Formats: sequence, C-alpha cells, structure tokens
Amino acid sequence: MLSETFMRRAIELSRIGSERGDGGPFGSVIVRDGVIVAEGWNRVLVHRDPTAHAEVEAIRAAGQALGTHDLAGCEIYASCEPCPMCLTAVLWARLDRVFYANSAEDAAAVGFDDAAFHEQLRLPKHERTISVMRLLSEEAAVVFEEFAAREHVQRY
Repeated sequence: MLSETFMRRAIELSRIGSERGDGGPFGSVIVRDGVIVAEGWNRVLVHRDPTAHAEVEAIRAAGQALGTHDLAGCEIYASCEPCPMCLTAVLWARLDRVFYANSAEDAAAVGFDDAAFHEQLRLPKHERTISVMRLLSEEAAVVFEEFAAREHVQRY
C-alpha cells in the first residue's frame, strides 16, 4: 500500500536524523497526488532551533518546492503524532490529512514533552504553567485596522 511506503520513509528519516545527531527521532514527508514533494526530520539540535521539528521542516520544504504557503491537496506522514506546535503548523498550511505512527504517549515514554504540552493546552489560560497576559491591545488594533483597510492584501 502506498500510504505505508510514505510512512516507512518518514520512519526512515526519523532514524537517519536521530543517528546523525540532528535532533530527536522524528521524520515527516509531505505527499501530493501520490508523490513525495518534501521531507523533513527533527533538526532542533543541529539548528539550535526549538521549532525545527520534522513536520515544520517538511512544511517549509514543501512551500518552497511547490511555490506556495497553501498546501491544500497535500497529506503529511509523520513518524510521531504531531505536537501542538506541529499540528497548528499543519492547520496553517491547510494540509488535508495527517497520518502518524508513534503517539504522544509513546514520545513521552522515551523522554519527550509532547504529552505535557497537549495537556497544557487543555487547561484554561489562567491554569497553565506559563503566564499569558494581554498588553497594549489598543495600539496593536490600529495595525490590524490599517491592514483591513488596504485593498489587494492576501489573507491566509
């Protein structure tokens, strides 16, 4: 089955990146019309970038390869269930479908924080471990109003 081939590639990328020391054992591929258009693996350590997760790396590569920020019509295969950041990136990219192998609980069992982050987002803002406060909303609203008044802006 073709979807299993794509998942095996994502798993292979997770192994390759991890063995190279680029980051954790996470890999991802983006597919359009039965063809891999982009690949990514965790590069958090090598890039010193906490956002360099496999899914984000693959989304960035797909955008460049396809010449668009809108990845509707594509699917993502991830060796592990996307963390909240990656799932949000998937939603922003407008990907059609997510396939994953390991779960967030599997990741937690080998020392990754994914499950804890999922849990934080389930809590009301005032109960989370990180403080979130609104500041200077009136000043920021002016920029939004200016943007909304412009003609021919691309919304996404």
